[in-house]
Amino acid sequence: MSWLSDDEEPEGFDAWDESDVRVRPNPKGNRPRTKIRPSHEGAVDGRVLSVDRGRYTVLVDEDGEHERSITATRARELRDQAIVTGDRVDLVGDASGETGTLARIVRIQPRTTLLRRSADDTDEVERVIVANADQLMVVVAAADPEPRPRLVDRYLVAAYDAGIQPLIVITKTDLADPGPFLANFAALEVPVVRSARGAWPLDELAPLLAGHTTVAVGHSGVGKSTLVNELVPGTDRATGAVNAVTGRGRHTSSSTVSLRVPSGGWIIDTPGVRSFGLGHVDPANILRGFPDLAAVAEDCPRGCTHLADAPDCALNEAVERGTLDAARVDSLQRLLSSLAG
Repeated sequence: MSWLSDDEEPEGFDAWDESDVRVRPNPKGNRPRTKIRPSHEGAVDGRVLSVDRGRYTVLVDEDGEHERSITATRARELRDQAIVTGDRVDLVGDASGETGTLARIVRIQPRTTLLRRSADDTDEVERVIVANADQLMVVVAAADPEPRPRLVDRYLVAAYDAGIQPLIVITKTDLADPGPFLANFAALEVPVVRSARGAWPLDELAPLLAGHTTVAVGHSGVGKSTLVNELVPGTDRATGAVNAVTGRGRHTSSSTVSLRVPSGGWIIDTPGVRSFGLGHVDPANILRGFPDLAAVAEDCPRGCTHLADAPDCALNEAVERGTLDAARVDSLQRLLSSLAG
């Protein structure tokens, strides 16, 4: 065995030198990714007015001297988050609003409410319709098409689940008496506004909408977009007639758009729907929409469904004693039944 002295190196020792290590260059020619994101402290605040194929129309400098609508896209870090009409967002980039400019949404501000629906009652995957609304205007026709109490029930369930106050507008009252239909909701204490062709109740609706962000929903063909056009002149939302064969309305408005009401507040027009899934809704949220009944329901056994056939239900017992309004309890139970499918 031979030993090397301190000043001797083995043959090929220079191959071990770290300075000779070959590093493969980044094939994309860009910087390595980092989890540290910029703070965007100088971002501009805006309100999302509409969404169209990955482009967002956003109102910035709201109520200011330089209010303007700009077009924006979303930042890469938000690609897995839904940005919907009504969202308050932070933007960077060119927010001048000039033709051909494009800003970037980098942050979604905390939401106060979310109106959601699912594909059907068995699907727990929710679809966010609008954000930050505090009032739901359910538009239903007295006839042509025939009113659907169960669909209105579902809208009300979605409103109570979101913590949004409901409002019912019944149109085409010149074609049929809406009284029997409205009797289904008399015990809910929901405001009702009646409307007829050529006699839009604008003076009655204006104070109900002022100061609120109201989302309008309804079955296709009930006159919802026509009403919105009357409330916000110059809007020109697409409208259509009811099919004479099927009795169904056609989908005319294809997008969700937020519009400023002249009397104050905002109204968000949504496309007409024929179904409204509730698979994402927690039944406990429905009961919270009835504070007087929720107080009585605290005496119900654990896991009580509060339906008419629920054993030992405090609500049913109170109705039998005459201490609760039977119609109001029935309304709650109908909503819960809708949620149960």
